[in-house]
Amino acid sequence: MKRKRFIGSKTSMLVLAVACSLLFTACSSKSSPNAAEGTNGGGAAAKPVTLKVEVFDRGNSPAGSTITDNYWTKWVNENFGASSNIDVEYVPVPRSEEVEKLNVLMASGSNVPDIVFTYDPNTFNRYAKQGGLTDVGPLLDEYGPNLKAFLGDDVLNYGKFEGTQFAIPAKRSNTGKYASFIRQDWLDKLGMPVPQTTAELYDTLIAFKEKDPGQIGGQVIPLGMTIASAQYEPLLWSFIKTMTEEQKFTLTQQLGSNDYPILLPGFKDGLQFMNKLYNEGLMNKDFGLDKDKKKLTEDISNGKIGFFTEDDVNIYYENGTYALLQKNIPGAEIAAVDVFTNEEGKHAKPKYASNGLYIMIPKSSERAVEAIKYLDWMASSDNLFQLQNGVENENYTLVEDIPVAAENPTVEATNRMFNAGDMAIISNGKQLGSLEKNLKARAFQMPKAFQEQVAVAQDIANTDTIDLILLDRPIEAQTKYATTLLDKFNEIIVKTTMAKPDQFDSIYESMLKDYMSSGGQAILDERTALYKEMKSK
Repeated sequence: MKRKRFIGSKTSMLVLAVACSLLFTACSSKSSPNAAEGTNGGGAAAKPVTLKVEVFDRGNSPAGSTITDNYWTKWVNENFGASSNIDVEYVPVPRSEEVEKLNVLMASGSNVPDIVFTYDPNTFNRYAKQGGLTDVGPLLDEYGPNLKAFLGDDVLNYGKFEGTQFAIPAKRSNTGKYASFIRQDWLDKLGMPVPQTTAELYDTLIAFKEKDPGQIGGQVIPLGMTIASAQYEPLLWSFIKTMTEEQKFTLTQQLGSNDYPILLPGFKDGLQFMNKLYNEGLMNKDFGLDKDKKKLTEDISNGKIGFFTEDDVNIYYENGTYALLQKNIPGAEIAAVDVFTNEEGKHAKPKYASNGLYIMIPKSSERAVEAIKYLDWMASSDNLFQLQNGVENENYTLVEDIPVAAENPTVEATNRMFNAGDMAIISNGKQLGSLEKNLKARAFQMPKAFQEQVAVAQDIANTDTIDLILLDRPIEAQTKYATTLLDKFNEIIVKTTMAKPDQFDSIYESMLKDYMSSGGQAILDERTALYKEMKSK
């Protein structure tokens, strides 16, 4: 009995000592500024918080995966969530109806994800104006140093509404848009050099028509044209004259995502040149009906067109336009060229805005800090690189320090990447640290036979580009009248181009008057007022 009491006494003393030790430790933890956060009473880890992130659902999930449960959702939670005590939960939104679905989510308030996004600037502006978004400026300063460094001020400015940072824009890896292309084999047959200016191009087009180097008789089309922007924009913008800052700001009209030069000095001259080409039989007669470029692509592939402009790499895709041309016309050769010149001798052409998606945190979110931490993590270390490229030697190999897609990936490796692009929301296109590397990576994605030509076309697309005009706030008249005015803009191009030369001026003046009375003047007035307001600050 004595022995038992002695043992019990020792046990009691030990328990008391441990209890005191735990109490002291707990007190010390609370008083120490370096103590780990996220613990409940007794030292247990706190329950992870949930961060809800929108993800596009394209309906292409492979067997064994869903859009919310796949290789990358698990990878994010293992590499970001576990160390941050955050469960990242993905909320699917159908890509084909993203704006409509997002509007429903935003209206619900409590059910909206903590991170949402859209490509539509009008949707972003509307949410910002209505007070539905979090001001992320201070949060970026405190929790997003890597993200800010990755994006840079030029990109971040696209996410501001009246000076407040209401969105985090994704960063485009390449802003180049257009290049021009010519039948090099036709030039060789005629013994002619590649034209270097608009005037030289005109002479070349005449030679193509009159001498028929493709030996296709009356089917030759010297200049391929459509009513799609890739065909007419490089030509028209090359005629725009040097302007003051005020002229650029007030006379430009933005219809959708593009700037349109309809009021800029030189625009009429560009239309008159198109009219000349058309009336001299140097352009396809049915261009005004070709809105989707289908007929243009067919004519290029069948060897009828001598010169055209296009999105920089469009013709080079596997089994694409150029490959079909070579199949249909053995020996046919296309060269990427930069021809249209403005009054300064530059090859002026539009480019894309430097932003892609507008990433937003709804005002109702209680996880704004965690949202910025998530995006900052994506911009840190090699996390974005892994998201965009996958696993080395399974999804890609390094060539000249550039990740190149594996030629014969396994089914597992292929399935892994089905939604990788939609997970890497801070970037539009692969980011490798410089434009040079980004373009090289893009070229490596093309068929090997075309990679050198792709590099030339991409360089052309990034030469002498025209910056879009970034406004401090949206122009309400542009939003209101954009659809109507874009149709009228295209109509002006078609009808003035097809007009008889002696009727050109009257048709141009009549159609411009109709354009202005249909909303063009309202846009001009509002942009002028905004410019004066900005200059008075």
